[in-house]
Amino acid sequence: MKIVTVLGARPQFIKAAPVSRELRRVHEELIVHTGQHYDALMSDIFFDELGIPAPDATLHVGSASHGAQTARMLEGVEAVLLRERPDAVLVYGDTNSTLAGALAASKLGIAIVHVEAGLRSFVRHMPEEINRVLTDRLSDVCCCPSDVARANLAAEGLTKGVHVVGDVMLDALTETAARLQNEPLRVQALGVEPGSFVLATVHRAANTDDPARLRSIVDALGAVGGPVLWPIHPRARHAIRQQGVLLPANVRVVEPLGYFDLVSALTHARAAVTDSGGLQKEAYWLGIPCVTLRDETEWTETVASGWNVLVDADTERIVEALRIARRIDAPRTAYGTVGAAARVALAIEHELT
Repeated sequence: MKIVTVLGARPQFIKAAPVSRELRRVHEELIVHTGQHYDALMSDIFFDELGIPAPDATLHVGSASHGAQTARMLEGVEAVLLRERPDAVLVYGDTNSTLAGALAASKLGIAIVHVEAGLRSFVRHMPEEINRVLTDRLSDVCCCPSDVARANLAAEGLTKGVHVVGDVMLDALTETAARLQNEPLRVQALGVEPGSFVLATVHRAANTDDPARLRSIVDALGAVGGPVLWPIHPRARHAIRQQGVLLPANVRVVEPLGYFDLVSALTHARAAVTDSGGLQKEAYWLGIPCVTLRDETEWTETVASGWNVLVDADTERIVEALRIARRIDAPRTAYGTVGAAARVALAIEHELT
């Protein structure tokens, strides 16, 4: 089969690394990079570190409003599909790149594979929720990370072509963690000591673009009673400058980290505070307590297990959650075992060949 994979954001690059290797054992894969994340620290380094094949087409869409960005991606992906005429289009997650890839394929009658299908926050005004719901509706193969995700699809009447494969990010994380065991400790080069710091990531527009929420989060980081390492997303950096937010002395801001450095930092943090879906899972797998700056999450299993707590952007709740954060004796098996990428390939072959 000829498969076109549409990527655009750093979490998708991580997911694509193990899946691309599996697909290319038997099938022809072409990668389209929409350019949703486009600078070297948000894109190129992930391709280099994870050994992802260079994109066959790059759309250079960049930042824009949701409507404009998705429209540009849709136009660009459609042109590639008309030229290549693949048997299937594979998309990941819940970004505008995901939806654009699915829409373009659907309108051309090309089969769609959605990896990370069935996730729901049940907050319909979230752009990510809109993207994932619509993509699931369009998809011929829905690869779910968990039984909860499959149940979400079944509740919406979606049962055909649904497979529980586990989470492909676990494949990438397991491989990376093993490689880091044989490398010098990276985290000390970032200016923090292992076990002493909180790792913070903030990138969602709901947190960065709302001055009250951003100030509440920054105030909380300043009150945690120890060092905070903050690899800062370009959106957060811009918001801090625009809003004139002063960073507390204990917060060490660094440039966005490549995947290896991020995994090293998370492994050696005492806790994580984040609004990222990916980091919630990675903290869960590594056994690091996680405090999530949202009042809902699509990764509900991390909360149910006790490894993750939802605090929204409430300063007092953030500080208290980080104060009491401890590693717990609870299983971390909700998203299956290593080998999800191979199970994605099998699901595609079962449904489309």
